[in-house]
Amino acid sequence: MDLDAWIVQLKRCEPLKEAQVKLLCERAIEILVEEGNVQHIEAPVTICGDIHGQFYDLMELFKVGGDCPKTNYLFMGDFVDRGFHSVETFLLLLTLKVRYPDRMFLIRGNHESRQITQVYGFYDECLRKYGSANVWRYCTDVFDYLSLAALIDNSVFCVHGGLSPGIASLDQIRGIDRKQEVPHEGPMCDLLWSDPEEGVDGWGLSPRGAGFLFGPEITTQFCQTNNVDLIARAHQLVMEGYKTMFDSKLVTVWSAPNYCFRCGNVAAILSFDEALEQEFRVFEAAEGEARGVPGKQAAPDYFL
Repeated sequence: MDLDAWIVQLKRCEPLKEAQVKLLCERAIEILVEEGNVQHIEAPVTICGDIHGQFYDLMELFKVGGDCPKTNYLFMGDFVDRGFHSVETFLLLLTLKVRYPDRMFLIRGNHESRQITQVYGFYDECLRKYGSANVWRYCTDVFDYLSLAALIDNSVFCVHGGLSPGIASLDQIRGIDRKQEVPHEGPMCDLLWSDPEEGVDGWGLSPRGAGFLFGPEITTQFCQTNNVDLIARAHQLVMEGYKTMFDSKLVTVWSAPNYCFRCGNVAAILSFDEALEQEFRVFEAAEGEARGVPGKQAAPDYFL
């Protein structure tokens, strides 16, 4: 495994060979299995939201935030689907994780799922680029080992989606058996699917069909119970790239600019220095010629 050479190759948006992907995924699982459900991370670190296979916009993100390992990164899930380069996007992030395991952190999103990726693009892309589903299987096996959340300096709780009525404490998250396909309901599902919503008192029904809506009281209670100052999450398109809610106890970070090549949004990343001072960095989509020509009809929307 010549990881440095693979990183250079992937940064040219050139996928690895199937045998190399198999090796990479096996090594990644060896690393990820040692990480807890709630991965502890020390600041400084830069956190990122959904990427969704928008490879050339990931390159813009690294221009703005700095290259790994000079910058420590936490990507909060949804690496694949919808964009046209999910293979190269996920394999680059995974190669960086294997090369710099203490500098690159990846947690699971609701699209890191076999069922979802068969509908929204990643499965079809693997078939198109490799001629079989083998690479998709290697990658989805890795998904099962990704942490469900992260905790920065015991102060910032990071999760892809949101909170769950079945989870009051971080110890309950630590007790989940995460090495499985994302369930259709229950605490693990909620962490990856739930959304904050102004005006919701307690828990509300989610229009996504999975997870819950939760309001400021739930957020405040979770922060107090677990002695954290901020919940950082992704999962929802934000036209301005980021959005703070609930007296700045919660922030949504979205890192896929001009989402689905039509939404016209900007993207953002959120950097924390050693003192946990926050800096949002906003960036726009890569220039049109750099993004590549869409090769097929975009996948259907369930919820943007």
